[in-house]
Amino acid sequence: MLTPRQVAVPRRRSYLPPAWPLYVLFLGFPIWWVVGLSAFIWPIMAVPMAFWLLRNRHVFVPSGFGIWVGFLFWMFASGTQLDDAGKYFFFGYRASLYVSATIILLYVFNMPRETLPDARVIKLMAIFWIVVVMGGLLGVLLPTLTFTSVVETVLPGRFTSNDFLHLLVHPATSQLHDFLGYLAPRPQAPFVYANIWGATFGLLIPFVILGWKYSTSPTWRVVTAAAFIIAIVPLIHSLDRGLWLSLGVGLVYAAVRQALAGRARALRTILIVIFTVLLVVYLTPLKTLVSDRFAHPHSNEGRLNLYQESVQVMFESPLLGYGSPLPSSDKPSGPQVGTQGQVWMVLVSQGIPGLILFMGWFLFQFWRLRWTSTEVGFWCHTLILIALIQAPFYDWLGAPLVVIMIAIALATREQLPSSRSAGRASTGSMPEGAPPIPGPRSP
Repeated sequence: MLTPRQVAVPRRRSYLPPAWPLYVLFLGFPIWWVVGLSAFIWPIMAVPMAFWLLRNRHVFVPSGFGIWVGFLFWMFASGTQLDDAGKYFFFGYRASLYVSATIILLYVFNMPRETLPDARVIKLMAIFWIVVVMGGLLGVLLPTLTFTSVVETVLPGRFTSNDFLHLLVHPATSQLHDFLGYLAPRPQAPFVYANIWGATFGLLIPFVILGWKYSTSPTWRVVTAAAFIIAIVPLIHSLDRGLWLSLGVGLVYAAVRQALAGRARALRTILIVIFTVLLVVYLTPLKTLVSDRFAHPHSNEGRLNLYQESVQVMFESPLLGYGSPLPSSDKPSGPQVGTQGQVWMVLVSQGIPGLILFMGWFLFQFWRLRWTSTEVGFWCHTLILIALIQAPFYDWLGAPLVVIMIAIALATREQLPSSRSAGRASTGSMPEGAPPIPGPRSP
């Protein structure tokens, strides 16, 4: 007779694929947008990832992670500066986005490569970019489409009567602006704001390039090429000069680095991408939109006023900030002070130390990855450059911050002990024979 110690206990089988929260999060994003959960899905799906991390005996963190932990501590400390009970909900919402992005970073960083190969994450991010492109095209074709979501239906009216919360749960395909002298739709689906659409579009491009370079599927290459051509339409209709600037600088930077590395094929691909976009814009009516955008810089004045006011209020509370953006004294009904750019949001909400810690984390990762020896690391390094250029113009909370954190996780998984990265040479990882990006040393 077997003793209790000898009884074999069958191992519970999991019917979910490894890393399933990532698939639910990104592949299901159109569904979350339709039901009104797209703004909240980040902290929701971070919960199972957090449980996965808690079940692990050891949780590894990237180099410099203490800088980010310091920012999170400072962010929560800034909540003591809130002077209105109504602001606690919005502070909690923004805090949940910072925390969920942190959990996703650690989840991807700690996931063994035989379970979650780099190529699989890259493919997932490239598919997410196609979702963003299709949402942008929907915003161009059906610019006035809005509808009541499931979440909006079930929420009490006292919640949905709040303008900010209403925006979060009420899907719309575009934002209509008249700063060109006529109504122009700026695509925002499947997000809440047009600038979030632009920021996410630009940040995902390095993943699209990686997916194209290392895909062996002709079907995937055809789909990617078709999506790229289609993407030019919402890219121009976005009227996002910050997107155009950050993406242009990022691609030129990558082209120069690839040229110095002697990678003629990679350089040729980047130049073809840039030339194709310019040619399509020049030969189509999209050229009019671009010229009109630069001929009507009226939105500059409003942004500059908000930036100046952000600096002014910062001097009144430089240490901890105010915990959240503030109403503008010049235009109380307009955008709040501390919006229209992640730099200004952190400066107003968390003060000077908060901004130093926040930007210090991303600058540290950018600097540390400058001579990375892998293609994945190089393009994630380029992605961080695109993000840094966007920081004064776009808010990152939500999809942009998560994309940046995933890039950092992929580029720094080389730090893991060999026992935790046994999948490094799996079929899903990048080819080992690729020449390194040039530099004085390897990390």
